[in-house]
Parts: sequence; C-alpha cells; structure tokens
Amino acid sequence: MRGWRIGLLGFGAIGRDVLSQLGARHADAQFVVLRRNEDSIDAPNTRQVRTIEALVATRPDVVVEAAGHQALEASVPVLLRSGLSVIAASVGSLVQSDDRGVLGDVLQAMAAPGARLVIPAGAIGGLDYIGAVALLPDLRIAYTSRKPPDAWADELAARGLEPASLQTDLVLFEGSVSEAAARYPRNLNVAATLALAAGRSDIVSVRVVVDPAARGNTHEIACESSAGFARFEFINAPAPANPKTSMVTALSLVHCVEQYLAGIRRD
Repeated sequence: MRGWRIGLLGFGAIGRDVLSQLGARHADAQFVVLRRNEDSIDAPNTRQVRTIEALVATRPDVVVEAAGHQALEASVPVLLRSGLSVIAASVGSLVQSDDRGVLGDVLQAMAAPGARLVIPAGAIGGLDYIGAVALLPDLRIAYTSRKPPDAWADELAARGLEPASLQTDLVLFEGSVSEAAARYPRNLNVAATLALAAGRSDIVSVRVVVDPAARGNTHEIACESSAGFARFEFINAPAPANPKTSMVTALSLVHCVEQYLAGIRRD
C-alpha cells in the first residue's frame, strides 16, 4: 500500500483501532485524521486536521467514517461531492425515516466523478446471500441483537436497573429499522446494513435483547423467502474500549480499506 493516503473521520474506539491496525500493517501509509478537539494524536505518519475542508484539501485516496450519525450526515456528502470515496460505518443514518433526507443527499453527492460510498459488513456476514434473495418480493428478515447487560448499562439505569441484577432476558426494543437507528444511533448499525443489503427497510424487523447469559455481542439473522430459509448467528467479542461495539467492526473497516485500495491499484 505504498504511497496511499487514508483519511479518518472520527477518533473514538473504532477510529483508534482502525488507525492502529492499518498503521501496523502498512508502515508507509499516510493518515489524515479529522478531529476537532485540541488533543494531539501520537501516531506515526499521522496528520491531524480540524475541518472537513482541510481533510478534503489533503486528497486522501479513501476516507473511513467512524464518527457517528451526525458526522456522516454533515461530512460524508461533502466528501463525496469533492470526488472522494468513503467507507462508512455509521450507516444507521441512511435508514432513518425523518425529514433530513440524508440518503437522498448522499446519493446525489455520489454523482460526483470519483465518488463512491462503501458499506462494510461490520459486525456480521452473509450479505451476499441477502443481496441475492433481495430480488424476491416475499423476503422477510428478522434481526435480533443480543448483548450482555454491561453493554446496556445506561439504558438499564434509565429503567432503574443495575446490570448485575438482571437474571433473565429483557427485551429492550422491538420495532422497525428506522426506529432502531433513531433510538440507538451508536449501536444498531447492523440493522441498517441488513436493510441496505436488501434494498429496503420495511422487510426487516428488529429486536434488542439484554441477555445476562450472552457470550458476547450476538447478532441473530433469520431470512425467509420463496428461495428458502437461512439463519446466521455471529457471536462477537466486544471491543476492549467499548462493550457496545464488536471487536470485528474495526477489522471489517480495515479489510474494506485494503480491498478498496487494492482495487485502485489494479485499475
């Protein structure tokens, strides 16, 4: 990956992991991180900028978005309109049913020459199967997010519950993809990824379960259509810095970056 310049939007737990892993694997890659606070980033070959305009001016080969829904809404269309390609982690923003028109703005921005939006698999797999059966009008997808109580400490506290006191499953939410994305913008991007893979969100139902017996961040996906029935289960280790996020999420972004840049090199 000699000579590549990689932009990074956001420097939370996922952003730090992405930078650390890519830096370790590709010592000669250059990184540009958009981070608006005053703290400096102590990492090799890394430059910090504080405005989206400054990030665009560096002309990175690809930008990784790992900063949350608001950052995607505000910054990703700007990057795309500037002819940059983006690998976006916060895809829940694209399926919210509100008046902001985020998806339309992103799709319009993608018309710029050189712009491309890449949706990573994130914490799950099986998207090739879902993309195939998405052609069938009778497809239905049931998604269950099952995580241990510590991952939902704030939400449990709002109900007057301590994570350690939970002895049985607690259904925290049942509803649509757009409702899930709006209520849990940092935690249910998997539901949005499924909806985007299927090309529509109305066929995806979402359930959020707090499970004291969960072995990790578990994603259960059941797909039923005239093509048959498929069930996927992914039990992911939590990211060390954020128990609500799976460790594999950052690995998926790193994989997407490497695949994207390898494709550019072949071209």
